[in-house]
Amino acid sequence: MDSDAGSRPAFASPDEAERHVLDHLGTYAGGGVVALSGGTDSALLLSLAAEAWGPERCLAVTSRSESLPEEELAEARAQAAAVGVEHVGLQGSELDIEAFRRNAPDRCFHCKDHLYGELRRVAAERGLAYVVDGTNADDAGDHRPGMAAAREHGVRSPFLEAGVGKSWVRAISRHRGLDTWDKPAEACLSSRFPYGTEVTREGLLRVAQAERVLKDLGLRAVRVRDHDPVARVEIPVDELGAALAPGMRERIVAGIREAGFAYVALDLDGLRSGSLNEPLGRGSRKPM
Repeated sequence: MDSDAGSRPAFASPDEAERHVLDHLGTYAGGGVVALSGGTDSALLLSLAAEAWGPERCLAVTSRSESLPEEELAEARAQAAAVGVEHVGLQGSELDIEAFRRNAPDRCFHCKDHLYGELRRVAAERGLAYVVDGTNADDAGDHRPGMAAAREHGVRSPFLEAGVGKSWVRAISRHRGLDTWDKPAEACLSSRFPYGTEVTREGLLRVAQAERVLKDLGLRAVRVRDHDPVARVEIPVDELGAALAPGMRERIVAGIREAGFAYVALDLDGLRSGSLNEPLGRGSRKPM
């Protein structure tokens, strides 16, 4: 399924891929803290870790920050409850970190550096040996400064280590009956601001509200890039026609203006992961 896997393991079925990851997690003696965002990768990791380590040796932790939409926090809580694992929400704000607010291309490093430090602290307090995240094998080629922070704090990435990419993460999730198996990829709301534009609480709330408008209208995979006062809306190319349909266009414009934007622009390139990295020569123009 992962056509660019290179030296990654070749699996015959989701069941085989699942067993491979469970065996790998079994080598993490002492259990650990799972960094749980509510997305497809971390939801599956939590489900597998709870099975491999036992719920009593597994703790789910989510940062309750402004960059995480409320609905994602609610999903994270539900995911932990579903596998019988305790969930902890970390208080605090990355907006207290000047280097994060400044929003240089290494913004993610400063956020993750703080987060992983806190997760390490929680793990030590609970007597758990590891901190793990849902980074998968396909993430290695992206612009992800947060991976450097993970290395500095000794955070382990079981999917990456086991050579399991996104398509297998989705296949295993479906095999296990997780409703996140086809959940669109998400990224923290701070990724909606062009580098050099300060990340503010007001801006994050504006973006969150605008994206909620689009999702409430039935568009599952969306990004609202904040070029204040312009909202640059990214949705999958095959949904552009639906967004421009009579009645829908007007509702989109009205909802996004109500969120606080003066102008609404629809990006004809469609939805791309990390489109704001494109000026750095690091983004992908491949539609999601």
